[in-house]
Amino acid sequence: MLLQRVTEAAVVVDGVSVGKIKKGLLVLVGVGQGDTELTADRMVEKLIHLRVFADDNGKMNLSLGDIEGSILLVSQFTLYADCRRGRRPAFTDAAEPQTARELYQYVVQRCRSANLPIECGIFAADMKVTSVNDGPVTICLDSKELFDPGHA
Repeated sequence: MLLQRVTEAAVVVDGVSVGKIKKGLLVLVGVGQGDTELTADRMVEKLIHLRVFADDNGKMNLSLGDIEGSILLVSQFTLYADCRRGRRPAFTDAAEPQTARELYQYVVQRCRSANLPIECGIFAADMKVTSVNDGPVTICLDSKELFDPGHA
């Protein structure tokens, strides 16, 4: 997942707005080989409780719930681009499309169950995403770095 703290963000498909938020997080969701519902649960838990919003003293001490923020979820398999060789990225570490679709939809469901306002892009669509990054604050949540694979 790639998180951007935003003052606003939107996603458009075929000229039609399909998701739009004000203050909150634009979350680009990539699903990799070996990711599971447990991986998604842990990532969503981290996402919704991550303290990346400023408190009254300007310190990042507040979470989405604390600020009554929103989430815009956008599927993005290109987060798994491998650019080590040649000039065209390879995506062999990305999950197969059906698995990725199922886990992306699971992430959407888990975020909705947190009772936060959620908007979404459309899986595998050609999307136009706009955002105003606040800070800027951009954070990469990599499940392989965050969680011990022996406990997944």
